[in-house]
Amino acid sequence: MFPSKDQLTICFAHAAYQMSARFEARKTGIRNFQVWSYDDLQKRVGEADVVVVSGMWRNDLIPQAGKLKFIQSISAGVDQYSKEQLAAKQVRLASASGVNARAVAEHAMSLILAVARRLPEARDNQHKKMWRGMIGDLTQREDELGGKTLLVVGMGRIGSHLAKLAKAFDMKVIGIRRDPAQGANGADSIHAMTDLVKLVPQADFVALACALTPETTGLMSAGAFAAMKPSSVFVNVARGKVADEAALIETMKGGKIWAAALDVTAEEPLPAASPLWDMPNVFITPHTAGETRRYEDNVIDILVENLDRLGRGETALRNQIL
Repeated sequence: MFPSKDQLTICFAHAAYQMSARFEARKTGIRNFQVWSYDDLQKRVGEADVVVVSGMWRNDLIPQAGKLKFIQSISAGVDQYSKEQLAAKQVRLASASGVNARAVAEHAMSLILAVARRLPEARDNQHKKMWRGMIGDLTQREDELGGKTLLVVGMGRIGSHLAKLAKAFDMKVIGIRRDPAQGANGADSIHAMTDLVKLVPQADFVALACALTPETTGLMSAGAFAAMKPSSVFVNVARGKVADEAALIETMKGGKIWAAALDVTAEEPLPAASPLWDMPNVFITPHTAGETRRYEDNVIDILVENLDRLGRGETALRNQIL
């Protein structure tokens, strides 16, 4: 039996997100507290009926969480949770899938615009107090997006929204997804993942927006990078390991494509020794695509809906995993 709201205690566990403060703003009257470190979560997890958490979760907390009935993941990814152990304890689990789809798509479009308009270089020049002169070489100038082709790898919520944004800039969009029968989702054409290497030569921009799965790990292979046009741009807002990072580094070292814009890397934080840091044709943001001022409230929308469902004894949850 799921506790009534007057008997419920929620633990919010995140090192930075203001989850408890945003939840309190809704005046639900439900008891809650926030922990900011794993050590504090470990000490207090036994008090909670519901834990709202993502990267701070460890499965060795399960034996200590005697009251736990439900975990609302703060992130879309749920690989960190042992489904078997939670199911054995009859603990429900839901993801935050889709919570930042719009934000990530907007970030991808921002990266595309930044590279096309050479904004990272402009910012560097500003710091140097250097006013760049006009450029005679057409291949070195800022570019326009109209008429360019964007290849979107992964046509779920993020990819489909990115396709709509790209169409607003008069771009042609080629979509790739695991099951093309699920629809084009705003792309001009839709294809299978196995067609990636065949399609990248057509693209001016190749954007990864798919989930990391065994099938997509290393999907952007050395062969895929080699097939890209020299004038093209690689964009990754998916997960670092969807791309073969060693192949990406060799591609950028050799100047084989125009640029890369990365919100994710294979190892995060990106190690200081990575050559990606110092490459002038690589633009890096620190996995911030989905982190917006609305993120906490978007997660809490899902949490509140799931608390209502659990309180009514419903078996189906929004973004249900268990």
